[in-house]
Amino acid sequence: MADELKRRLVHASGSGLVALYLLADALELGLTWPRFQVLMVVLALGAVVLEVLRLYVGLEWWLYEKLTREYEQNQFAGYGYYMVSMTIVVLLFPEDIALPAMLMLAIGDPIAGYVSADTLTRFKDRKTLVTMFVVSTLLALPFFLETPLVAVAAALGATIADGITIRVREFVVDDNLTIPLYAAVLGSVALAIVPA
Repeated sequence: MADELKRRLVHASGSGLVALYLLADALELGLTWPRFQVLMVVLALGAVVLEVLRLYVGLEWWLYEKLTREYEQNQFAGYGYYMVSMTIVVLLFPEDIALPAMLMLAIGDPIAGYVSADTLTRFKDRKTLVTMFVVSTLLALPFFLETPLVAVAAALGATIADGITIRVREFVVDDNLTIPLYAAVLGSVALAIVPA
């Protein structure tokens, strides 16, 4: 249980990246969107390199034991998918879409996971789905005060990604990969449809 709480806190720490970008002007950091994109690419590449070293070279840090789940011991770990998916949305979508999508993964997913039955079923229970949808909507609303339906659409995307387990043969697609992507795609579609 203690390790699970640590994993959730590390998960939530990704919101610090969003906060860093949003506070960059006030702190005079010079962190423009293109520079933030470069930062995210560097972080994602770092995560991928660490996973390659762990899986193929045998790099064993005590941190891996604490922060990876048992089923991740011999496969690409969730934190790698986490960084890769956040980076993809930052590269492919504008900041008003990418930032809430990142928050849905960083904050929405661990909160929904906390109320979840934590079983690997095809569909998550109603309580988990409602929690993910409500939290994700609340996270997105500040970015879409004039078009709240966009926030709802993005939250729906995150909820679908979190709530439906996708299997490709024996491989289970990690929701750390899909949550930001689904949120960004549905949010973008809604933004294109909903009048400003």
